[in-house]
Amino acid sequence: MAEEVKITTAPTPPHAETEVFEKRWFCAAMFADGSIFTKDADSPAVFLEVLERASIVWIDYRTKDPDNEVMPAATQLGFSQQLITSLSGESRLLYEDFDTELGYKMPSIQIRRQIEADVQPHKTLFLIRKNFILTIHDIDVDRRFSRLRRYSATVLKRIPLDVVTEDRLTLLLIRLIDMNNDRNFEHLRQIEELGDTLNHNLSDPKTPRETLGPQIYNMKHALIVYLDALWETLDVLHDLRYGDAELITNDPHILERVGVLGEDVKQQIGLAEHLSEVLASGLEVMQTIYNNQLQTLNNRLALVMTYLTVLGTAILVPNTIATVMGSPFDLTPGDTGWYLGLIIGSTLIATALVFWWVRRAKWFPKKVD
Repeated sequence: MAEEVKITTAPTPPHAETEVFEKRWFCAAMFADGSIFTKDADSPAVFLEVLERASIVWIDYRTKDPDNEVMPAATQLGFSQQLITSLSGESRLLYEDFDTELGYKMPSIQIRRQIEADVQPHKTLFLIRKNFILTIHDIDVDRRFSRLRRYSATVLKRIPLDVVTEDRLTLLLIRLIDMNNDRNFEHLRQIEELGDTLNHNLSDPKTPRETLGPQIYNMKHALIVYLDALWETLDVLHDLRYGDAELITNDPHILERVGVLGEDVKQQIGLAEHLSEVLASGLEVMQTIYNNQLQTLNNRLALVMTYLTVLGTAILVPNTIATVMGSPFDLTPGDTGWYLGLIIGSTLIATALVFWWVRRAKWFPKKVD
């Protein structure tokens, strides 16, 4: 009987969640007699013997360089280079089945900058063959499977040993995907909090307009990336439930649990789309506010131009009379009275006529805020 190996780690500060497990390789296995093996290591070589004897095995690998380390890590455990190549890099392929081995690629969402909502969909590989599942993910992604590592023994004990291998693999895969989805769903709450901050900025008239545009774009872009990741997850779950892979169960009761995972993802998609609609309405409100401000400014400028027109007339008429009367006529000091009366009278009459015409033309705004 294989004895259970317990993991002991030094006390870790609460904020150092990514350092709970110091070593990047982890293995949890259950044998035919129900005994559990759990161990973390620096190399998968120590797990090879366990793979030969265990009934169900989960191996988790956290990598600092996914582009270069996924291939050697997976091939050490028996996966083909063809399978790894088809799912690695920038490939849009999310599912590959080679009968004796199977691979899924699912997004693991991470928010890097809390202020600008920089959403990054990292990829987590789920590789399946024989009696075990290998998960490979970026070490920088938030505690993706740290909690599941801690409770892996309990998770494996809930998988019945009296069922076929395909059923056991599918049950374990469902648990792994569910944990990955839960971590993804938590980030929607963060996006909602950032959206609430953005709405507060939209309602504040003192917020500079040049900063609102980039904030709205960043929020919309974050939602688009998040929604794209959820749709990819839903595609993988659809292939898992309705695919014909030899390594996946045909038990309708187990596949129904996959459908439940899909419904959860659809609910998250609905919430994210609702948040997108809220942001879109906020953008429309902001545009309306800007239009009102622009209209108010136009009204004020129109009022200024109207008064300048009247004032210009009041200045232009006496200046014109003075120019005309001063050149051809030889005026004496005795002509001062009627000359001033002519200038003043013509100025008043011209100003009154222009003011009347401007009011009749409705150049004065009805209301100025």
